[in-house]
Amino acid sequence: MNDPSAMPSWRMGGITVPEVEDYLYAMLPARDEVLAEMEVEASKNGIPIVGPVVGRVLYQLATISGAKKIFEMGSAIGYSTIWWARAVGEGGRVVYTDGDRARADQARRYFERAGVSQRITVRVGEALELLSEEKGLYDIIFNDIDKTDYPRVVRLALPRLRSGGLFIADNVLWKGKLRQPNPDAESKAIGEFNKLICESKELFTTILPLRDGVAVCVKK
Repeated sequence: MNDPSAMPSWRMGGITVPEVEDYLYAMLPARDEVLAEMEVEASKNGIPIVGPVVGRVLYQLATISGAKKIFEMGSAIGYSTIWWARAVGEGGRVVYTDGDRARADQARRYFERAGVSQRITVRVGEALELLSEEKGLYDIIFNDIDKTDYPRVVRLALPRLRSGGLFIADNVLWKGKLRQPNPDAESKAIGEFNKLICESKELFTTILPLRDGVAVCVKK
């Protein structure tokens, strides 16, 4: 069995069996210098990022859907933002949001090095408030904010998502804790969020058991 201390923190575990997870990560092609450095930085300092398996899924979903406008809620150092920005291509636009100005400044430096800064709008502040100010429609809205706020995102996101657009959320299986007795506040909120997106008449939802669980919802 692998030594958990030797694994990067963003792998998380707890959803797939370790042998399957090891295989998924072993099959990945090497990332470029910027993404690889961000993965090391995130693991070293406990910064939440989606990791390369989910990053590739996000890139695929954006390219398959032809997305050109993406709003990201909770961007940290901008790891997933770079995957989105590369997927939207020239003329595309990704909105980065984070409440920590120092992290936003760090993200800007990564964007410059990755060659995608012209496609990204950096906004510092609470993602829910920033989304509530948006008037136009997005092709994709990605939810990765504080987990206790997840249920609130549904009400705000759907009116700002075009028909046929994607509403995507990370951490929806929450380390496998959702069915445990006496759930904590985060587990309760994610459980409520999952119920909302699965029962919504406006969404067609699938939960992918990758890393910590990714919800992919198509707006009808």
